[in-house]
Amino acid sequence: MSDGLEEPMGLRHLTSIHDLDDGDLAGLLDRAAFFDREPAPRSAAMLEGRIVCTAFFEPSTRTRLSFEAAAHRLGARVIGFTDPATTSSAKGETLEDTIRMLAGYADCIVMRHPVKGAADRAKAVSSVPIVNAGDGPGEHPTQTVLDLYTMRKHKGTLAGLKVGLVGDLKHGRTVHSLVPALLRVGAKPVSVAAPGLELPKELAAKCPASTLDEAAAACDVLYVTRIQKERFADGKEYDAVKGSFVVDAALLKRTKSQAIVLHPLPRVDEVATDVDALPAAKYFDQARSGVPVRMAVLASLLEKSA
Repeated sequence: MSDGLEEPMGLRHLTSIHDLDDGDLAGLLDRAAFFDREPAPRSAAMLEGRIVCTAFFEPSTRTRLSFEAAAHRLGARVIGFTDPATTSSAKGETLEDTIRMLAGYADCIVMRHPVKGAADRAKAVSSVPIVNAGDGPGEHPTQTVLDLYTMRKHKGTLAGLKVGLVGDLKHGRTVHSLVPALLRVGAKPVSVAAPGLELPKELAAKCPASTLDEAAAACDVLYVTRIQKERFADGKEYDAVKGSFVVDAALLKRTKSQAIVLHPLPRVDEVATDVDALPAAKYFDQARSGVPVRMAVLASLLEKSA
């Protein structure tokens, strides 16, 4: 395992999990482990004098605050917004012009946007690194890094892990980044999709379908996702699939020994609260791991752009 203060990797932007080669991915996981063990004081001035802009055109709790905490822990300062209605985009300013402007104020832009492909549009015009913090139903690459980090932390390895992906796999940007990453590290994902919410075809072809009972019995990790109400144009369509799957204490009695439950959060009713106190529940630790993982991302990007 490498030292978190080693030479930075050759990373310019992070808008897709495909921006990371195998060495980049391994390096981020190792750096995150370093920051998890030793968040201060060695790292406290690593990004002193840098400014990180968090541009959130869509709501966020964990992603935005963990990026901001990560920046502060590395000695950077943070500017940004959480409501596009308070920016000139409400006056008709294009995303491209907004990004050009923000790039003049900050050394890195962490952006969440409701439109798939927005991060690539930002990258095309930005003079500073862009980090995709979620682009609609597109991707969420830093979530995937922290998901892999959490799996490795609690299971000891990634190669050979059987991972059951449960819930809204059509709109769930976290799984769109996670599936190819799992395949790259030698894990074995299976899909348990709500009706009509299966993985996109190019991912489904690489990820066998399963039932929840089958996945619970066979998998080392159950990765549960929320049915994303905000992605449905028709409320009746959402009502027809909400509550399709519930992972509860009764289900976990039928899981493999030492299996764990992850969830990118927020949850609604797909993971019952009676799971929270069980040893399998690792989703709150997963969320906490967002800080060291995003410290690793920011350190690598901003050291590279020094």
